[in-house]
Amino acid sequence: MSEANTDTRLPGHDDLTLSIHTDLKPSLGGALGRLHRLWRRAITESVADLGMTESRWAVMVHLVKIGEGCSQQQLARELEIEMPSLTRTLNQLEELDLLERRPDPHDRRAHRLWLTETGRDRVALMERRILDVRAAICEGVTQQQADVFADLLTLMEANVRRHLEQDQKENPEP
Repeated sequence: MSEANTDTRLPGHDDLTLSIHTDLKPSLGGALGRLHRLWRRAITESVADLGMTESRWAVMVHLVKIGEGCSQQQLARELEIEMPSLTRTLNQLEELDLLERRPDPHDRRAHRLWLTETGRDRVALMERRILDVRAAICEGVTQQQADVFADLLTLMEANVRRHLEQDQKENPEP
């Protein structure tokens, strides 16, 4: 990149200059999306012999992350997916005896999600493989770089959520 590009201000953003993140093709968001899809594909391939599809392992890993006993709605929000998609996957996991739904003691319309013993064993196997995938993906990345990247992702996600909330307030759906 030429020195002239690093000194060029982005229109309307005096605090940002053109640099690798603005010149990235197709875009920074596109690169993040591509990395995310490739990362998920690598995990899916590593756990396929355990009978895990992408939707199955994602549900199980996120259930552990947010805590067993969460509601289906909480899990759907965490995964950023619609309830019908989650329901199909939960049905599959229940059929495989990896997960069970229990009635919510405070809301008879809702169910809480729990892993079975078989499900917990499967998650333990998957987590080891997922860590191996992560290690391969992060090869050559220092701990400091990974920490900075995690901080940036967290900040950017918060900014997107704030932007979406503001947009919803300014432009409510009819």
